[in-house]
Amino acid sequence: MSEKIKVLYIDDETDNLTGFKAAFRTEYRILLAENAAQAIEHLAKNADIRVIFCDQRMPGKTGVEFFEQIRTMFPLPIRILITGYADIEAVISAINRGNIFRYIRKPWIEQDITSAIEEGNKFYIANSMLQVKNQELQLAYTELDKFAYSVSHDLRGPLTGILGAIDIGREMSDINEIKELLGMMEKSVFKLEDYISSMHDYYSSRRGELKIADIDFNAVAEELKDVYGIYTSTNKIRFDIHIDQPEPFRSDEIVIRMILNNLVTNAIKYQKKHFNGKSIDINISVHDAIATIVISDTGIGIPESHFEEIFNLFSRATSHKAGSGIGLYNVKGALIKLGGHIGVSSVVGEGTVFTLTIPSK
Repeated sequence: MSEKIKVLYIDDETDNLTGFKAAFRTEYRILLAENAAQAIEHLAKNADIRVIFCDQRMPGKTGVEFFEQIRTMFPLPIRILITGYADIEAVISAINRGNIFRYIRKPWIEQDITSAIEEGNKFYIANSMLQVKNQELQLAYTELDKFAYSVSHDLRGPLTGILGAIDIGREMSDINEIKELLGMMEKSVFKLEDYISSMHDYYSSRRGELKIADIDFNAVAEELKDVYGIYTSTNKIRFDIHIDQPEPFRSDEIVIRMILNNLVTNAIKYQKKHFNGKSIDINISVHDAIATIVISDTGIGIPESHFEEIFNLFSRATSHKAGSGIGLYNVKGALIKLGGHIGVSSVVGEGTVFTLTIPSK
């Protein structure tokens, strides 16, 4: 059985209020108010009020003035004016100033009120759906704007660097200078690769369905060591992984690998350049159907003021390295899909710790 439509009726005459509730209380959920202040209190406490009836002739504030007042405060409820004065000026004013959906004359007929509620409810539902779609569309436009900027910055920059290096290379004959130039070009290619990989992860995590299976975190750890072991070794970064999994754990392994890859990549990318004690530690424990993953590094750190925004799309907390600004956004979105949570603590100049909790499916 569907929930009753919630209707608010405002009238300074007690008999009218009593009669209205008596007539419609079995079909609808009726709220009553003797003045504008009581009505606003009802609206503030009941966000699901769908239809408002208000008498035009009330002391202190007319129905049109009341509807004009709440038009921006409570835009969704459908506004219907009731009056015993068939004044065309009042009708025009009601439509123009209060955005009135309908105009009903006193003494009202039950069929007219019922018809107004049913039609108003349909209009309310349509408006509510339109508002949701508008919010979704605005979010899409915002992401599109950020995407356009990021594409321009993250793709054009490395490509321009490569083209510039090619022009310079044509004039070079010294093998050492050429090797140095190739190293610069390699860095630009890695930037492009990082960006494209992040964009792939972004769309995969948004559109893909979860594929739940048993996960062996020891196997996941071995893969991480294979992927990043050579890089961490050659760059003198201690890379340790500790697993404590005494019980089964089920989730989407591809999504979890994507999360770990993003966080480990960041931990490598944002290490301090000339620090001798570079390290990355990963601790994964599974207890009571919850996987807790702690990734700590000795990197440059993140200012506390940036803790929230680092998870926004195309956000960067530092200019130390050129990144896509997508990685942590992907991590947060993937964790939401898994029903997990991520927290961050960091000290600038000392390092960062990310703590993840993921429930077993």
